[in-house]
Amino acid sequence: MNFLEKPRSQAAAFLPLCWLLLKILQPGHSHLYNNRYAGDKVIRLTPKTEKEAYALKKIYHQLKVDLWQPSSIVHVSEGTVTDVHIPQNSSQALLAFFQEANIKYKILIEDLQKTLENGRSLQTQRNRRSLPEYNYEVYHSLEEIQSWMHHLNKTHSSLIHMFSLGRSYEGRSLFILKLGRRSQAYKRAVWIDCGVHAREWIGPAFCQWFVREALLTYRTDPAMKKLLNHMYFYIMPVFNVDGYHFSWTHDRFWRKTRSRNSKFHCRGVDANRNWKVKWCDEGASIHPCDDTYCGPFPESEPEVKAVANFLRKHRKYIKAYLSFHAYAQMLLYPYSYKYATIPNFSCVESAAYKAVKALRSVHGIRYRYGPASRTLYVSSGSSMDWAYKNGIPYAFAFELRDTGHFGFLLPEMLIRPTCTETMLAVKNITMHLLKKCP
Repeated sequence: MNFLEKPRSQAAAFLPLCWLLLKILQPGHSHLYNNRYAGDKVIRLTPKTEKEAYALKKIYHQLKVDLWQPSSIVHVSEGTVTDVHIPQNSSQALLAFFQEANIKYKILIEDLQKTLENGRSLQTQRNRRSLPEYNYEVYHSLEEIQSWMHHLNKTHSSLIHMFSLGRSYEGRSLFILKLGRRSQAYKRAVWIDCGVHAREWIGPAFCQWFVREALLTYRTDPAMKKLLNHMYFYIMPVFNVDGYHFSWTHDRFWRKTRSRNSKFHCRGVDANRNWKVKWCDEGASIHPCDDTYCGPFPESEPEVKAVANFLRKHRKYIKAYLSFHAYAQMLLYPYSYKYATIPNFSCVESAAYKAVKALRSVHGIRYRYGPASRTLYVSSGSSMDWAYKNGIPYAFAFELRDTGHFGFLLPEMLIRPTCTETMLAVKNITMHLLKKCP
């Protein structure tokens, strides 16, 4: 099978138990986290009053719960859809508290461990050894993704050039694929990054899908040919390499980088709150143990600094910045840090509208779109705002599937539909760039 051939159907039945066990027990996959999420639940609440919101905030600080949505407890107020991952040992007490306080909740995931195992049981033909059999419909570890990048660099040298921007906090290479037909002439460029937040695995899956689709359809699709002939795409499949690796080996729901803080035992910084744009203001936390910790100073994270340096150096050519996150089904553009309208609003709004329309035409999936501050919530120090403020006219952040049914555990069988619809949206935005628009 050709390396870029469309993956085989997932119709093959579930793997026999012994085969599945063999797959689960492969080194580096931590025996599916040693059953650490058994009995954990994910529940959804929407506080009906500010009193309920206050009660929720109080309980959040008292019990060790993991907020899935929104990213910070400060965003929880009356009417905010709130998804919470509750450990088994505190779930009884917590649910009893909600019932007593008459706060209505819905259980989204009954047993997190079981959902984790089910999501990975579709790994039919997961041939890890042979790259020509690379399966784009499963999630891949960092090692696998980097091997895949090396392989493409060797086998598709006319369209792909791989290079490194530097090293992560733990010393891993920050690899980029430069995709496009080489030419001497000035070419506009698009930056695409995935995996800024470690647990959002569908992001890196989309970055890989995008590269595969581009290479696969370059000769047959006039639109793709035009894009690759007239533009370069800089693609970073895994931005937060340390965090992503950690989410495979230790904690599936890790979000931040893995840098150490000399004064606190908590590790990591939110790589999407560490940019020098209204740094550490609303929507970011100064506490190192929080998921939205902004870091000790802007660009404190080597990963953020390396990307910011690259974008600064190439800002004359880079016309679009696209960052892929999950989950919420939204297409966001600046500003994130304030309620204000960007100068080139009509152009960006029109690109977003067309992209969302194209996305919906594939499977009928609806995305909300608009300025991040109004559509999602106010957050400072984001890469999208920084890119826009640094002269990149089109800056977007995608929040991919779903809206909470699976949350961060989007099953592998949904990789293909998610990627095919997103592909159309991205092509739509990039085609927009070839037209005249500030």
